[in-house]
Amino acid sequence: MSIAQSYSAQLVGLDAEIITIEVDISNGLHSFSVIGLGDRSVEESKDRVSAAIKNTGYTSPKQKNQKLVVSLAPADVRKEGPAFDLAIAIGYLVASSEIECGPKYEVTKNIFLGELSLEGNIRRVSGILPMLFCALRNGFGHAFIPAENAREASLVQGIDVYAVSTLAEVIGHITGKKTLQKICMDDLFSQTILFQDKSTHPDISLVRGNEVAKRGLEIAAAGGHNMLMYGLPGTGKTMLAQSLPTILPPLSYEQSIEVTSIHSAARALTSEFITTPPFRAPHHTASHISIIGGGTFPKPGEITLAHRGVIFLDEFPEFDRQTIEALRQPLEERRITVSRAKGSLTFPAQTILLAAMNSCPCGKPKKKGCMCSESMIRNYWRKISGPIMDRIDIWVHIDSVEYKKLSAPPEEHRWSSAIMAARVRKARAKQQERFKQIGRPIYFNSEMGAADIEKVIVMDDRARFALETSARKFNLSGRAFHRIIKVARTIADLDDIEIITQKQILEALQFRKKST
Repeated sequence: MSIAQSYSAQLVGLDAEIITIEVDISNGLHSFSVIGLGDRSVEESKDRVSAAIKNTGYTSPKQKNQKLVVSLAPADVRKEGPAFDLAIAIGYLVASSEIECGPKYEVTKNIFLGELSLEGNIRRVSGILPMLFCALRNGFGHAFIPAENAREASLVQGIDVYAVSTLAEVIGHITGKKTLQKICMDDLFSQTILFQDKSTHPDISLVRGNEVAKRGLEIAAAGGHNMLMYGLPGTGKTMLAQSLPTILPPLSYEQSIEVTSIHSAARALTSEFITTPPFRAPHHTASHISIIGGGTFPKPGEITLAHRGVIFLDEFPEFDRQTIEALRQPLEERRITVSRAKGSLTFPAQTILLAAMNSCPCGKPKKKGCMCSESMIRNYWRKISGPIMDRIDIWVHIDSVEYKKLSAPPEEHRWSSAIMAARVRKARAKQQERFKQIGRPIYFNSEMGAADIEKVIVMDDRARFALETSARKFNLSGRAFHRIIKVARTIADLDDIEIITQKQILEALQFRKKST
């Protein structure tokens, strides 16, 4: 046999596309070429595949006087990464008649994903989850993946997945000499509610004082609202931000698959799977593309890696102005569209923006030598434009805490993470029950549009009067007007009240006043 086909996959944004590997062997002087718009790592697969085949006990392509062409189709899709190695090796061995596949291989579609080492071992690759879901959609019945990706791949149901460590194991299975056991779904995900590991984030009770900030975090967590904290350095802004994940509910099974797939495709997966809301905290020197996404091969940025979780931007005004302004679309639409010459990719960005900044450029209190003039302070705040301010629902000033409170024991009553998390879960459950009337997927109060507000939100006359009076007084925009209603609805959910009263409107206005 001089020609054969095998199948692999290529990541395209957060999704994947099936790649057909065609191997053709013909007489002639020795040559080995890989065509199909591949990058350097794809071109270098010739050496990896040749050495792996030789060290597995078969004749290397480079030891034969033949013309070997490997085509990666479709040819107009750019290929990158080493995930094609295993499929190329299998295709070559079949085309050269080095191996003869059993009937199962001939009848059923198989997909091969993995990088080959020179000695024939199969190494981990990124993006296994989206690749397997793509294979499932395209009717593949079997998939061979690296053993290191087995736990991640156990999330996929509907396709037989085999975790392999060497090229020899794959050959033994498809030739019928040694049958491999397919991997099964991990028992961890058989539960409806997943365990949330909070060990990497401090309990919110460790932050002394600042009850208003803790209340703001609780509202932000319950309704998915954006929040900004400002004040002097060392007053607890960063610690408060780091404690937010401890009051967020764990991800559901479907959300866990979604978030793990995103991190897998972005080559940012640090564990087999993600069961807790992600917390991303990029440095203020991070580039525009690293935050928003993009590049030659468009990849998701930090705001997409924070999907279903929190993105924390410390020293908010110090971020590049272009980066801050680029947050407008994802904060409003919960997604980010990256456009390039060959097309556009849309990445999800359903995240809570949590920002922190100083009160003035120097960050010093007046009694400790702050020399910032009023114009300097105004210019510092102007780094955050009006449209961005309009999209931040909760503004909290972080005060200095008395030394007596700092040495006091942790607060175990109202403001502990466990108690706050219970209130957040209860409020979110009320939202989910209410959103069943809307008929489209909405997770938080912050995601409601104007039509949704009219459909599901009810407030009494005093609350409506207070809202309209405040809107005229502070000259609120239409967006700010609706955001106050959504924050008030979240406060009412936390208070276990069905109809918004004047109390909830006034509290929402208290958190909004800085943006007016």
